[in-house]
Amino acid sequence: MADVDLEKLPGVGPATADKLRDAGFDSFQGIAVAAPSELSNTADVGESSAADIVQAAREEADIGGFETGSQVLERRNEIGKLSWQIDEVDELLGGGVETQSITEVYGEFGAGKSQVTHQLSVNVQLPKEVGGLRGSTIFIDTEDTFRPERIDDMVRGLPEEAIEATLEDRGIEGSPDDDETMDELVDDILDKIHVAKGFNSNHQMLLAEKAQELAGEHEDGEWPVRLLCVDSLTAHFRAEYVGRGELAERQQKLNKHLHDLDKVGNLFNCAVVVTNQVASNPDSFFGDPTQPIGGNILGHKSTFRMYLRKSKGDKRIVRLVDAPNLADGEAVMRVQDGGLRPE
Repeated sequence: MADVDLEKLPGVGPATADKLRDAGFDSFQGIAVAAPSELSNTADVGESSAADIVQAAREEADIGGFETGSQVLERRNEIGKLSWQIDEVDELLGGGVETQSITEVYGEFGAGKSQVTHQLSVNVQLPKEVGGLRGSTIFIDTEDTFRPERIDDMVRGLPEEAIEATLEDRGIEGSPDDDETMDELVDDILDKIHVAKGFNSNHQMLLAEKAQELAGEHEDGEWPVRLLCVDSLTAHFRAEYVGRGELAERQQKLNKHLHDLDKVGNLFNCAVVVTNQVASNPDSFFGDPTQPIGGNILGHKSTFRMYLRKSKGDKRIVRLVDAPNLADGEAVMRVQDGGLRPE
């Protein structure tokens, strides 16, 4: 991202500008979507001054006003759709995982949540003509689930058409049948997945802020960040905030974390995919007692909610539980050695 002159904003001198940049506020857009209290704490200015800075940034970035429905439609045409490479699931999602949105994938252990984040980390790097977004991935790993070996399996398991298009796009000579060619492709794809391990909830929240900085560094590069994965979103929060007495604090921190992730998605036009754990509701006498962790805060903030559940063998049922513009529905996929596959 090119440096912008933050000193154009009222009340921002060289020292304040440096503090803002150090905290990751290096663009008018980033400041425009921040809360004055957040800016006040970061830049050591009064809250009224911070409010003036935010308002001026909104004017510079030309955001925060009303738009017509036609303008919203035009802006939504910039939204990308990331394919699962499974037609039935893509159809369920109206074409694939949307950028500028949070997609939550929840289910019990072994349902395939981490398989989804790994597969999408590969798929996002494919050329657009074969369902990718030709971008890189940020992967926040809170449960030690990321495995480069699994990425290797999934790259080699891609449809031949997708592999050929990707080799050509990256200028790698050779064919999908050549081991050396595929080794080079795997290495190239792994190089574009930025992985960080989150050790606790506070570190996880810090990594979300760092993700914004990293996405900003790559925004004007050849491989902008187009996918941000958090696997899993709730594991640390669930372990550290135990009991009803700590529920309010947990939800407050989870809410801030979700807003930080959403900010990355909106500022850099990337898809945000989070996995979530589940609990069993013993009061449920009818239907599936499995409920996602995170309560209403996560339910409201997730644009798309998807429920994975096990079926026979390697089959998994993918259910779209909630979406603003799509009907609920189900699709079937398989989790195999080469990745996620159609039934």
